[in-house]
Amino acid sequence: MVSTRSTAATEESEVDGTVQEQTPERTGYPRQWEADVVLSDGGTVHIRPIAAADAEKLIAFHGRLSDRTRYYRYFGPYPRMPQRDVERFTHVDYVNRVALVALLGDDIVAVGRYDRLGEQKSAEVAFVVEDSHQGRGLGSILLEHLAAAARERGLQRFVAEVLAENSTMVRVFRDAGYQVSRAMEEGVVHLEFDIDLTEESVAVARAREQAAEARSVHNLLRPRSVAVIGASTDHRKIGHAVLANLLTADFTGPVYPVNPEHRSVRGVRAYASVLAIPDEVDLAVVAIPAASVTEVLDDCLAKGVKTLVIVSSGFSESGPAGREVEREMVREARVHGMRVVGPNALGVVNTDPDFRLNASLAPQLPGRGRTGFFCQSGALGVAILATATERGLGLSTFVSAGNRADVSGNDLLQYWQTDPATDVVLLYLESFGNPRKFGRLARRLARSKPVVVVKSGRNAVRPGLAATSVQIDETSVQALFEQSGVIRVESVAQMFDTALLLAHQPLPQGDRVAIVGNSSALGMLAADVAQAQGLALAGEPVDVGASAEPEVFAAAVRDAALRPDVDALVTVFAPPVAVPGTAYARAMREALQEADVARSKPVVTTFLAAEGVPDELVVPGPDGIAGKGSVPSYPSPERSVLALARVTRYAQWRAAPQGHFVRPPGVDAEGARALVEDWLAEGITKLDDERALRLLACYGIDVVPFRRVGGVAAAVAAAEELGFPVALKSVSDQLRHRNDLVGVRLDLGSAEAVRAAYADICRVSGLEEVYVQRMAVRGTSCVIDLMDDPSFGTLVSFGLSGVASELLGDKAYRALPLSDVDVSALVRAPRAAPLLAGYRGSEPADLAALEDLVLRVATLAEDLPEVRDLALRPVLASPVGAVVTGAKVVLGASPVVLDTGPRRLR
Repeated sequence: MVSTRSTAATEESEVDGTVQEQTPERTGYPRQWEADVVLSDGGTVHIRPIAAADAEKLIAFHGRLSDRTRYYRYFGPYPRMPQRDVERFTHVDYVNRVALVALLGDDIVAVGRYDRLGEQKSAEVAFVVEDSHQGRGLGSILLEHLAAAARERGLQRFVAEVLAENSTMVRVFRDAGYQVSRAMEEGVVHLEFDIDLTEESVAVARAREQAAEARSVHNLLRPRSVAVIGASTDHRKIGHAVLANLLTADFTGPVYPVNPEHRSVRGVRAYASVLAIPDEVDLAVVAIPAASVTEVLDDCLAKGVKTLVIVSSGFSESGPAGREVEREMVREARVHGMRVVGPNALGVVNTDPDFRLNASLAPQLPGRGRTGFFCQSGALGVAILATATERGLGLSTFVSAGNRADVSGNDLLQYWQTDPATDVVLLYLESFGNPRKFGRLARRLARSKPVVVVKSGRNAVRPGLAATSVQIDETSVQALFEQSGVIRVESVAQMFDTALLLAHQPLPQGDRVAIVGNSSALGMLAADVAQAQGLALAGEPVDVGASAEPEVFAAAVRDAALRPDVDALVTVFAPPVAVPGTAYARAMREALQEADVARSKPVVTTFLAAEGVPDELVVPGPDGIAGKGSVPSYPSPERSVLALARVTRYAQWRAAPQGHFVRPPGVDAEGARALVEDWLAEGITKLDDERALRLLACYGIDVVPFRRVGGVAAAVAAAEELGFPVALKSVSDQLRHRNDLVGVRLDLGSAEAVRAAYADICRVSGLEEVYVQRMAVRGTSCVIDLMDDPSFGTLVSFGLSGVASELLGDKAYRALPLSDVDVSALVRAPRAAPLLAGYRGSEPADLAALEDLVLRVATLAEDLPEVRDLALRPVLASPVGAVVTGAKVVLGASPVVLDTGPRRLR
């Protein structure tokens, strides 16, 4: 039983014999604590703070608890909740006393609360879950959300007392990833643990999130029964098409047409409403006008339908009124435990022979395969499925989400992570609902399964997606994909080119490519593209000649495949006049099988200009479909080599060290947080020099000592205090950072030099103030700064200073959070980066010091999202270290961070 004790005595304090509440109730509750969450069985509940108006709901909830659950919660029978306790439980201050309720429909199904212990930074925590909902993970979810609320209120530790026989509750605390101390006395277990997020607690929460969200998609794609609401006898209507497609695909479970005007549709008994169906309904496909969907939704909620696929249009894509209807529909569905695909969706497909589900508008179930496909566009989805069939790419599952009001690509990434039937993932994305979560999920999935993405909507998002989308800058998108190992392509055609290779061939172990063919022209064309894409040629292309027999061609292919200096093989074939091309194809397939390279070296071909996998190049898998070793063919050598190059880069990313998210030593995050909060409370956004130095110092970032002074005498005095030689710099940003150094004078070794330099700078700037700074060791000038995307978050950028670098935009970007591998890659990514590594015999800079500096900036940005602009410029990288000579920091209201805190759906 997921419950712990928090007796009425813990809800109050006694003063002079009278009972008083610890703090007065506040009006309203923190809206940021509201969340829709997915439970371990794939259902959903709504979590929010308790309110005074919940009194009747709380009494009803208490009445549904079993005697055993009440005993575990209150350490006694407690059969009835007195009115005084009802008042006390529902009136909290949302600071020292916080209670969260989980709602399913209009009913409370779980309550969790904490109460601060006196003036300490500790609080007692307690839960109780309705008997019929125990075992769904509610206790763990409430603990996550309560801990987040407590941290927000300055608490650091939770304590709980649990009956020793209540092993389930003890396990909730023990398995949460915190370091829990235990003590036993008289049958009661006393538990204590710090609630700061730890690597283990975050990992536990995310593993549970993955399992729950994957289960919700499992319920969608593997239903035991399907109802078609709006099943029509009119062949022109979508309700008829969906029903026909389900029946034609031979779905293995019962199908229930819902049509109040007909007794049957397509020979299948129809029902007047979903409530009239005598059996359970797992999935309902809604194909009725938008105006009637709300009424039907109520019936589905009452029926206990698990998932909805809404193919109807007329929602957010139609304007503000439709957008509001869509939001309310999703809110109601989630609070009643349902997930929704759509609206305006094409539908869902599962080719597993145990289901054969085609709950979509696509007229034909695609061929079976091991590739999962998510698409946001319903109209494009039909063409995508047709193209997959034409090119012989089998699919495991397909989801077209339309307006993506609820179920999104992130949910599918969670599902495919552990789906044994899917090896390759394809995504057609127009927008992001939660880009930071996408990056995290894609990065994890791509370590075991390749993810190929077409991202459209660079300039605008279609109206149907605008309500649930986050518009992010193209630079952010590219950084997100690169870090996540996503294979980005520019078109659907390129997506299929890449997917065919990934689905049928192994990943290359390196970038060395051999080219074999019967046409020198095609061979040279393939070689040119390979080198342009960064692949290394393992020798000149082999040309067996246009008149070579199949056996000669096959022998050349086999010899190249067996060479130890070859990682991948490209074959190009122009059909001779006398011998059928099929003979060459069979000979090549047999030669490759004989060489046994199917498990180690990918092979691509341009064979008879065929697209897909010709029958003669198919190697059947254990389940009868085209398996590993089947050779994909492309219409041109360029397309085959481009696909191979993309896959090679992905293989290199996957083979590289995964990296760790580490924090640099000597960081005072708590002190930095206090500074930022104080300054924002005072209305300070642009930090002056003193404040900027204080903040940077909290992260171990030191700036070369300087003074800001006015007047020549003060400049000389500052130079003498700092020690010669010094530099003088204009206080004008525009003059100070010009590449011609018009606002800077360096290596001033005497008072006279300082006076002359001061006069020069004042004459140029028209300002009397200057910076006097101790001269730093000479080095390569670099820039480290933060790029703020209000919707996505923060990017860390790195580049070298100089006209050429700035003109060409030679900067590299990485999205937060940065692993140590990300940091290392970032400082080496700009095209000018070789200047740091000993270019043309120069002594290399201390890259480790530069990486440490980048990591400290990234850590600051992750800890303090209120830092909206930060620039360290210039940073001088030399063989003896990396020093900062200038800094700028700007604060602002914290943007919405979409992938932190406890689990929630968007």
